[in-house]
Amino acid sequence: MPNFTNLSLQEALQKVLAHTKPTTKSHYLPTMDAVGSVLAEDVVVQKNVPSFDNSAMDGFAYRYSDAGKTLKVVAKVFAGTKEMPVVQEGECCKIMTGAKVPPNLDTIVPIERCSDVSERSVFVPKEIKQGSNLRKKAEELQTGEVLIHAGKVLEASHIALLASQGITTLKTFKPLTIAVVSSGDEIKEPWESADEDEIYNANAFGIRAFLNRYGFDTHYIGKIPDDLEASTKFIAHLTNYDVIITTGGISMGDADFLYKAFEVNGLESFFHGVNVKPGRATMMGRIGETLVMALPGNPLTTMLNLFTLSLPPLMKKQGAKNFYHSAFSLQSAKSLQLRAGRDNMVLGYIENGLFYPTNDNKIGSGMLSPLAKSSVIAYFDTQCEGFEAHTYIKVVPLSTVSLCSEMEFLNRG
Repeated sequence: MPNFTNLSLQEALQKVLAHTKPTTKSHYLPTMDAVGSVLAEDVVVQKNVPSFDNSAMDGFAYRYSDAGKTLKVVAKVFAGTKEMPVVQEGECCKIMTGAKVPPNLDTIVPIERCSDVSERSVFVPKEIKQGSNLRKKAEELQTGEVLIHAGKVLEASHIALLASQGITTLKTFKPLTIAVVSSGDEIKEPWESADEDEIYNANAFGIRAFLNRYGFDTHYIGKIPDDLEASTKFIAHLTNYDVIITTGGISMGDADFLYKAFEVNGLESFFHGVNVKPGRATMMGRIGETLVMALPGNPLTTMLNLFTLSLPPLMKKQGAKNFYHSAFSLQSAKSLQLRAGRDNMVLGYIENGLFYPTNDNKIGSGMLSPLAKSSVIAYFDTQCEGFEAHTYIKVVPLSTVSLCSEMEFLNRG
């Protein structure tokens, strides 16, 4: 029998993270297809941005020393114009947004700020600041500097930035292969017929859908056989995956053949049991290089622990530099009583800028509808007995990919 642990959420998370090694497996992807992937090497700037001095406005380009004068308009410069006009003192050129600025001109005034405007001349006001509306070459990005560091989870903004550099292929880490496994004789697949004593397999569908949002390569393997020998053989065939995630069959009141099957296959357990509501029956460890995450069987608890305890180490193993959940503060609309002596996870939603505990925190671990109603989760340690209305609390968003560095995580208090 295993030695059951009583770790806090924070202790459990730090323990599994300490044992998690980032992957070294990489491949190349077209830039357009790389959103959600983790960059495996630094990407450097290939082209200065801007690549030439250009105008940020439709207006007139001139020498600052000519401010407060009526200037002769000697040329028009459009975006894409390559041959630059020669502009002398007392002269200016009409210029369009994005157009290259002719040599020796250092200031641009918007058309609407000028007076006495005609095709041949324009009065340029005195109060325009030198260098106004002029985008200088390389002021945003300079050739050779790091554009995006290795370990960054690529978002649409990164893809646009990379494309603007003419970068069409990226070295990224290969997605982790994850085997998702269920347990329980009462479980039926959604395509099967379930009677009143049986339940549909929500866990596998929820886990796969959640992990697919983060770009992992997930595979639903099926149900673990209901005896030790068959379970041991079943587990042995899964150790070619990077990660094994199971649900159910690991709690302290079970026959615990699943844990034994892991043990026979060489399991090194990091912890087995977390002092949290909901989610106590959780075990994590490894078999060789394969990370093992045994989550509770109750659907709500499964999804909360997947989010809270599984996602950070999975992102670290995937090669991401930022893998902690981001948090922000807001006021609670209501008071809430909690039982001290254990960590508490409280689901909630935001309305008019305030935190509302979902269903007033009257939630059972077998429920799923509260999770669908919620947009944030709040964590409270063993000392917290509750809080009054309008108290500021820190919450983590559930619906977006929002990961931060360890320093940001530790500073959130």
